Amino acid sequence: MSRANPVVMIVEDDLGLRTQLRWALADYEVHLAEDRTSALGTLRREEPEVVILDLGLPPDRDNASEGLAALRAILAFRPHIKVIVASGSEERKNALEAMALGAYDFYPKPVDQDVLKIIVQRAWNSYKLEEQVLQLRQTASCAPFKGFVTACPQMLKVCRTVERVASADVGVLITGESGTGKDVLARAIHEAGLRQRHPFVAINCAAIPETLLESELFGHEKGAFTGAIKQVVGKIEMADGGTLFLDEIGDMPLSLQAKLLRFLQDRTIVRVGGRKPIGVDLRVIAATNKDLKGMMAAGSFREDLFYRLNEVGVVIPPLRERPGDAVLIANYLLKKFRAHLDRSIKGFSPDALAHIDAYSWPGNVRELENRIKRAIVLAEGKYIEAVDLDFDRGPEVPDGSFPTLRQARDAAERTLVLRTLAFTDNNVAEAARLLGVSRPTLYELMKSFNIKRGEGA
Repeated sequence: MSRANPVVMIVEDDLGLRTQLRWALADYEVHLAEDRTSALGTLRREEPEVVILDLGLPPDRDNASEGLAALRAILAFRPHIKVIVASGSEERKNALEAMALGAYDFYPKPVDQDVLKIIVQRAWNSYKLEEQVLQLRQTASCAPFKGFVTACPQMLKVCRTVERVASADVGVLITGESGTGKDVLARAIHEAGLRQRHPFVAINCAAIPETLLESELFGHEKGAFTGAIKQVVGKIEMADGGTLFLDEIGDMPLSLQAKLLRFLQDRTIVRVGGRKPIGVDLRVIAATNKDLKGMMAAGSFREDLFYRLNEVGVVIPPLRERPGDAVLIANYLLKKFRAHLDRSIKGFSPDALAHIDAYSWPGNVRELENRIKRAIVLAEGKYIEAVDLDFDRGPEVPDGSFPTLRQARDAAERTLVLRTLAFTDNNVAEAARLLGVSRPTLYELMKSFNIKRGEGA
């Protein structure tokens, strides 16, 4: 995150020129380095947004090899940083090479302070603009599809897969626990695909009795069975041109699995009681919370049907394996439902958010949705409390289990110090260099975290 003023690092071995540059940039936060090693340490420690780099660094001041090596190392560590290189008239070739490597700009020698300030300000503006674009992309990634909210890298990977699959007219099998949003993802695939202008027809294979499921899928002719007083078009025909969503496909009886497989192979159906084949063009998306491979081994699900449906497989992880998503989805649902339920709830109390974040959510998003609706209706104040979410009896959030930002940062720093000491075989000087701190600072960190020499090994 950029600060109010740019943080600038000057990498220059000439003390006089370093001082001149520092005075020229007196309005900014300036840090100094004199060679590649000190530059990388300062880079890690101070996180500058703009770097002014002299290419003629020791131990090879007479040419640009060391300066170019420093440039490569800086950009490898922080690719979005803006590096401005120094260039004399006789060093034009080196400046062009630096630009090709990723340097943002160059300033001519001797230094013109006004020109340098303009270049630095322009570099910082570019850095801020790129940072804003990145933040917008991250914000947009929280809702990659309508009704689908996530910031979890694992789920975002699923969404990227769905984006690629949507435009390809292939069958998709979505697996995941009950309540994870398989139906939402299926609709997202349809709406992002080539058939979005045509029907999306869903059928829950577990909710319809076996005796009626065939008629629901394939339709029936008048008089086909007792009570068939008219011709009825089935779900498959209704989805012609669009998408058929077979929810809970694992509950489909074996007898119907064979008929569904036949349809998937030749794309024609025959209504119950009929004789005329009817061609249907559609995409099939199936979903299940069951272990179809285990069912195949047990003989309760056809292997050939599985491979027809599973041209592309998508696995939705349960909510408990998606860090941060429960709170994100809770806030989304609150905004969605409070207007519909005509309640002026402002948000969640810190205790309620802590419970939401720590709870395992065995019922996944569906359980979260039900609890949010209940809480909106029952909440007596302007903020939803843990008790409104029915967490008063739950042991999921013991007192003090939700760490402060300082506690989380200290835990992360302690872990990093231990890992670095282990990596360097307890060489404190080398560990300090990798961490971007001085040896005294590292010793202070070890003391504050109660780390003894050898503990990192």
